[in-house]
Amino acid sequence: MKASRLAATGAVAATAVVVLSSPAFAHVSVAAEGTAAKGGYAVVDFKVPNERDNASTTKLEVAFPADHPLASVMPEPMAGWKIQVTKSKLAKPLELHGEQITEAVSKVTWTATGKDSGIQPGYFEKFPVSVGALPEDADELVFKAIQTYSNKEVVRWIEVQEDGAEEPETPAPVLALSAASEDGHHGSSAAEEADAKTENAAATTDGDSSDTTARVLGVVGIVVGALGVAYGVLAGRRRSDA
Repeated sequence: MKASRLAATGAVAATAVVVLSSPAFAHVSVAAEGTAAKGGYAVVDFKVPNERDNASTTKLEVAFPADHPLASVMPEPMAGWKIQVTKSKLAKPLELHGEQITEAVSKVTWTATGKDSGIQPGYFEKFPVSVGALPEDADELVFKAIQTYSNKEVVRWIEVQEDGAEEPETPAPVLALSAASEDGHHGSSAAEEADAKTENAAATTDGDSSDTTARVLGVVGIVVGALGVAYGVLAGRRRSDA
C-alpha cells in the first residue's frame, strides 16, 4: 500500500513539474525596428509564430486602430505572400503634410501564394509595415490580428489586456510608443543615419587630403630651400676663385 501511494504521489508530482515547466505559447506580437516615437514614423514588424505541428500558417489579417487612424501605412513586399491593403473612410479627416486625408488603412492581409509557402511548423515570420504619423496623444496602439492555418483553423488574437488583470489567452498585439525628443524630432530614419555617415566620411576624407597636401608642400619647400643654399655657396666659391 505504501509503495502504491508513493508511486501515485510521484506521478502527480511529475505531472505538476511538466505542466509548470512547459513554455507558454507564443503570441502574434508587434514591435518597432528602432524607435516608435509619438508624432513620428516607424517600421514595425508583426511577428507570427506557427504554434501547430501539423499545419502551416497561410493567412494573417491585421486590423489597424480606428481610434488612432494612421494616414500612411505601407507594407514591405514579401516573397511567397500576396498583400492586400484595405482602406476605410474617416469620420474626421486627418492632415498629412498640409493635405486633408479622408481615408486611412483599416486592415492589411497577407495570404500565402504557393502550395509550400506560408509559415511552416517550428518557424516564425515577420511582416514589416511602415506606419505614420503615430499619434501624439496615446502611449500605445492596439492591433487585432487573425491567424489562419492550412487546416482551416482560425486563431483570433483580439483580446485587449485590462489593467490589473491577467494576460488573456489570445492577446492582441500592442505597440508601445515612446515620447518625442525635446528638440522636436521623432527619431531618425535609416536614410538619415546613412546620410550622416556619408557626410562624416566625406569630411574625414577631405581632412586627410588637406593634411597630405600640406605635408607634401612642406617637403618641397625644404628641398627648394636646400637647393637655394647650395646654389648660393657654389656661386660664392666661383666669385672667390675669380
